[in-house]
Amino acid sequence: MIGGHPLYERFRPLIWLCATFLALSALTRLTLLLATGQGVPLSIGSWSYTFGVGFGYDALTCVYFAAPVVLALWLLPSRWLSNRRARAALDGLLLLSTVAMLFVAVSEWTFWDEFQSRFNFIAVDYLVYTTEVIGNIRESYPVFWILSGVVALSIGYFLLTRRWNRATGSGGSFFGRSVVAAAWIATGLLGTWLISGELKDRTDNQYVNELAGNGIYQFFSAYRSASLDYDRFYRSLPLPQAFAELREQLATPDARFVDDDPMDIARDIRNAAPERKLNVVLISVESLSADYSGTYGRKPSLTPQLDALTPDSLLFAQLYASGTRTVRGLEALSLSVPPTPGESIVKRPHNEGLFSLATVFNGKGYVSQFLYGGYGAFDDMNHFFGSNGYEVHDRSQIPEAAIHQANIWGVADEDLYTMAMGEFDRAHAAGKPFFAHLMTTSNHRPYTFPTGRGPWPQGKRESAVAYTDWAIGDFIRRARGKPWFGDTVFVITADHCASSAGKAELPVFRYHIPMWVYSPGNIPPGRYDRMLGQIDIPPTLLGLLGMDYRSEFYGADVFQTPPGHDRALIGTYQLLGYLNQDRLVELAPHRKVDVVRPAYGYDQPQPKLAFDSALAVRAISYYQTASYRFAHGLMSAERPSAENAVAVPTGSR
Repeated sequence: MIGGHPLYERFRPLIWLCATFLALSALTRLTLLLATGQGVPLSIGSWSYTFGVGFGYDALTCVYFAAPVVLALWLLPSRWLSNRRARAALDGLLLLSTVAMLFVAVSEWTFWDEFQSRFNFIAVDYLVYTTEVIGNIRESYPVFWILSGVVALSIGYFLLTRRWNRATGSGGSFFGRSVVAAAWIATGLLGTWLISGELKDRTDNQYVNELAGNGIYQFFSAYRSASLDYDRFYRSLPLPQAFAELREQLATPDARFVDDDPMDIARDIRNAAPERKLNVVLISVESLSADYSGTYGRKPSLTPQLDALTPDSLLFAQLYASGTRTVRGLEALSLSVPPTPGESIVKRPHNEGLFSLATVFNGKGYVSQFLYGGYGAFDDMNHFFGSNGYEVHDRSQIPEAAIHQANIWGVADEDLYTMAMGEFDRAHAAGKPFFAHLMTTSNHRPYTFPTGRGPWPQGKRESAVAYTDWAIGDFIRRARGKPWFGDTVFVITADHCASSAGKAELPVFRYHIPMWVYSPGNIPPGRYDRMLGQIDIPPTLLGLLGMDYRSEFYGADVFQTPPGHDRALIGTYQLLGYLNQDRLVELAPHRKVDVVRPAYGYDQPQPKLAFDSALAVRAISYYQTASYRFAHGLMSAERPSAENAVAVPTGSR
């Protein structure tokens, strides 16, 4: 009889812990599934996959999670089971485990509410910046009451189930306990060997795939994947072939390759239009999806100020962000490189002295600046921009008396613009043209802003968008009174969209961002309807200014791009995409390559299409060469020639 077996009596707390873990994991999954709404169809197949596969991940995670309890029950001598202090220590471990389980469940809810995903690379990334993340949580949620509730519920549950979580009896022999512990360890090792975080991704609905995972397991899986070597994990070509394909894609009418080195992408850009040394203000707005704006079809619009600029602006209708994080947008706008796998270059080591947009402007006698409304230590922004040709200005330079409102992420956008205009005034007074890249923060949770700016309630995403738009309108109104306004080009775009999740793994509609180029009297208004990617913004901007320069960019001036070459490069930290109008190539770890039909403007699965080898080669050439060039120092503003770089194997994989 199991109930009376000594090993059962010894390991009863473990059985209780595992039952609690599995039940709470299933309840969490059900709660997140219901919150997804129509994202997961009400079908036996979808629900069976979600809970069936999910149970497997929960069980394996439970093996890891319960290891400390297994260790304690294995090593605790039998005579100690009746010792008050030993039992109290074991009870404390069980209670702490209960608090941790419930805390993770609550955390998963808040993470899903923000990202529509189980814990992933974003969660791992945020752990590095605990000040900002904890501050954001404290400003967004009633943390004291949530934690108090978690602790109270944990204690109540522990006491109510006391009869099932107490070890009794002698607990059997040490050999018998060792067999249980050995089996537990073997199960964990076998699961680690056989199971991966991607194994669950077998359906065409990414919500189902995400829900089938376990948050704790996915967190550590993402941690292991933080650094992804392209050649090791992705489909590649012989290196000369990859560079030859890339050079063919970069060959535009305004470009001439510097030499015949097949692995050199340096081009001399020659513009037919005369060069104009206009000031440039590039504003990357936090989380500004295109579908927030009436200009892009929203009714009613959340961006009336930006919409008012549209008749006098050059509008880009089909612009797609490189990624889903701010650092990916900053990377694209400064370096014009594809979103290579793993960490953004902004946060990688050895990212100093790279060829950037500031490199070009500085060579033309400009003052180049990066201005951020928060503390630029976050995401290593100050170091990156300061090491790549930009003067850096952040929240630390704004006097407290000049701040109308601030939260953990930064000052109100209007205060950032005030700081920026002071820097512009100084550059203008010194007779220097300026290039400034501004990164805003107000359109970020907890969505707070100065009162009295509009009839918008605090703490709502739509309210933050409306305030962000108001601040841009206020900035332009104030700038019109400046002596440098008539000689300034304002480029207003986004770092990424507000949301990133969808039914597809790379939901194209979640990458659509707006862009206005506003400079009355300098840039004729109009509308560009062809597709472009975020990496095309730097060379397109330089083309509008008529600048001649030496280019190392992966992007191109879209007004020089031949018909049929329209494309955008989009990705997550693992999945790399090459998008054209009717096909999306997806490069994934384990050298997987798929071609799918992109869904524009709505949340739908993106079905697989027949494999297109030519398009796949084109996609691989961008990502493989970008990864290679960064790893071998070939993105430097003053770099060695490709032939002197460290040699790597060039065989096909």
